[in-house]
Amino acid sequence: METYEEHYDSMVRAINKYMPGTDLAIVNKAVQYANEKHKFQKRKDGSPYIIHPLAVAEIVAELGLDTDAILAALLHDCIEDTDASHDEIAKLFNPTVAELVEGVTKLTRVEFTTHEQQQMENLRKMFMAMSKDIRVVLIKIADRLHNMRTMQYQTPEKQISKCRETMDIYAPLAHRLGMQKMKWELEDIALRYLDPDGYNELMSYLNAHKEQDEAFMRTIQTTIQARLSAMGIRNTTYGRIKHVYSIYRKMKAQNKTLEEMYDLYAFRVIVDTIPDCYNVLGHVHDLFNLVPGRFKDYISTPKPNMYQSLHTTVIGSQGIPFEVQIRTWEMHETAEYGIAAHWKYKQGGVGAGEEKNFEWVRRLLESQQDTDAEDYVNSLKVDMFDDEVFVFTPKGKIVSLPAGSTPIDFAYAIHSGVGNAMVGAKVNNRIVNIDSKLKNGDIIEVLTSKSARGPSRDWLNICQSNQARTKIKQWFKKERRDENIVHGRSSFEAEMKRMNLPMGILSDPEIAPMLLKKLSFEDWDDLYAAIGYGGLTAAKAVGRIRDDVNRTVKVQSSEKMSSVPLKLSPDSDEARCNRHAVNGVIVEDIDSCMIKFSKCCTPVPGDAIVGFVTKGYGVSIHRADCPNAAHRDDPKEAARWVRVRWANEDSQPFETTLELECLTRDGLLLDLASTMTTARVRVKELNGKDLPNGHSVFTLRFEVKNVAELDAIRNKLLSIRDVLGTRRGQN
Repeated sequence: METYEEHYDSMVRAINKYMPGTDLAIVNKAVQYANEKHKFQKRKDGSPYIIHPLAVAEIVAELGLDTDAILAALLHDCIEDTDASHDEIAKLFNPTVAELVEGVTKLTRVEFTTHEQQQMENLRKMFMAMSKDIRVVLIKIADRLHNMRTMQYQTPEKQISKCRETMDIYAPLAHRLGMQKMKWELEDIALRYLDPDGYNELMSYLNAHKEQDEAFMRTIQTTIQARLSAMGIRNTTYGRIKHVYSIYRKMKAQNKTLEEMYDLYAFRVIVDTIPDCYNVLGHVHDLFNLVPGRFKDYISTPKPNMYQSLHTTVIGSQGIPFEVQIRTWEMHETAEYGIAAHWKYKQGGVGAGEEKNFEWVRRLLESQQDTDAEDYVNSLKVDMFDDEVFVFTPKGKIVSLPAGSTPIDFAYAIHSGVGNAMVGAKVNNRIVNIDSKLKNGDIIEVLTSKSARGPSRDWLNICQSNQARTKIKQWFKKERRDENIVHGRSSFEAEMKRMNLPMGILSDPEIAPMLLKKLSFEDWDDLYAAIGYGGLTAAKAVGRIRDDVNRTVKVQSSEKMSSVPLKLSPDSDEARCNRHAVNGVIVEDIDSCMIKFSKCCTPVPGDAIVGFVTKGYGVSIHRADCPNAAHRDDPKEAARWVRVRWANEDSQPFETTLELECLTRDGLLLDLASTMTTARVRVKELNGKDLPNGHSVFTLRFEVKNVAELDAIRNKLLSIRDVLGTRRGQN
């Protein structure tokens, strides 16, 4: 078990190495305060809680941040987990430290209706604080990194959820901030828990080939160093294997095995000046064969996260391709530590000033307005991924957009007024369609008109960036409410019909308020307007209330059925007069009969059920809302339908089937399997198929004890990204 003394000494060493001159007296005061506040708390491994703040402070010190940031790291959980207050911390230390701690603190004391809403509020608060002081998010990433390093002590469910959140939010956020070293570590640890088999296979392969990989890298390194030394160019050159998740992702994207992956190696050449970078590039291309189309100049065109380097991919005499990155020492610091590196060059830094370089923070804050919480969280993940395209305005200003962006995205990135007045676009001085995909280096000119009618609804399907989509929705919300209501109602009714749900139930005065509360709207017109302007999809809205509507219909159907006397003919061979439970079901008026559960609707305890007397196979149990039971009032077969009920025992498992409607994406099958495994559900069958409209349908056959357990599993499945809705299987 890790000890307090070990972590304290390690933190002090990091402070002395990376932040010499720091006042250790005030640091010790913060350590003692945090230790006192957390004295009754333990980590998952049983160690004192203070070890976590000490470890986070050490990471913050390694980033080269200032004393206030180190103090805030030590105190970052005090407001959230103890009786400490903002005012007390401000008085004992200073107001800046208190603001930093407040910014890192999650909104744990506020109730939210959904996990997505809570996640959106937490992220929004973090971005608001981040827009004022970037150190807030640096401390938050350091906090997440230490939690990931100790993930082995968490439950399997917590490991999966935290690692998914890390991959969706924190690793892309570290990338956006230019903190590649932390991004790689976060991704590699997350992969270890999300796909342990894939991770272990990769590590076994890399360990088995370690000696030959090192020999190859030594040969290339020696060749480059010898040439540069002969030319009088001072350099530091070294090779490395690309990090595990980078290899894993490339294997998945290119559908290749490990043996087919050749570009596993990357070399860095670090020199003193920018002219030296271009000089080295010439020598590298002279020594090795250039791979066409694989050269990138991020020195003349830096990435938005300030990353600068020359990238080139070459092939040596052994026929193995490898990447060479060429940069100065200052570029190297920025590439490793991103925005954090700038604190090393600040004079009397106060923590602000560099935030203007991160315009994307402002865009993320703008995009959350009038946006459904789940949509915001999902689109945020897209906006922070590293695939992007760099284009220019006619005046030469660089604009970064998500890969696959169109002139629509460009127009709204300039200003919402430009996008709303757009009537066409020129790319490289040629008129193009507004759905044309932009490429790196394109020069874009937006054609506008004062008489433009505004954006089209089709633009929502064309644009790629969340920023453009949000501004288009805001225009429709403001300008076209009546039209939105008509359009939204039509979409909603079509979706209800597609799901075989009765629209009439929405006007029931007892049911409607419950459904509207579930949807978070005051009345149906507000819902229709939101669907009309694109704030919510009809499929998602119906998906949220479908189970409640089905449950209500089931109860109403059961009540109606119970008012109709169902009897067996006294002359039938099957008639009996006892009520013994068979397979958990009691059949009224029949004794010792065979029971089988119909595969067409797979009923489970808690469902309203009816029985059908078959010829030679006993009684078949159906759900009351099963299509095959819809004609039980038919006089020709009424005598064969019998009343049945569940016995008061639910120990045995029952097979059931769920159909899931999803948006098609890679990795969804793995997410479904992981969720079912985490829920400890015995899955009998899991298969799916893609539909031509970008949707997929998955069928899961598994065992549950009752309908309550089934509902819990459905809720877990609905929380998976891109799962639009679930439906009980009916063959």
